[in-house]
Amino acid sequence: MQVKINGKSEEVQGATVLDLLKAKNIDPHMVAVELNHTILERDHLGTAHVKDGDHLEFLFYMGGGR
Repeated sequence: MQVKINGKSEEVQGATVLDLLKAKNIDPHMVAVELNHTILERDHLGTAHVKDGDHLEFLFYMGGGR
């Protein structure tokens, strides 16, 4: 199925958001996920299903500064 991840179209297998993060080797504790303009609670990553045409944004935590 086709979804948009951070603005880019990608072909992914039907799964949950957590499955998609694991397939991309992304630690779910190091990212906030927005699914169709709604921020997901970390506890719901394993139950939120990704559907054809969905829009996802992965927002990574960055350290740094002064």
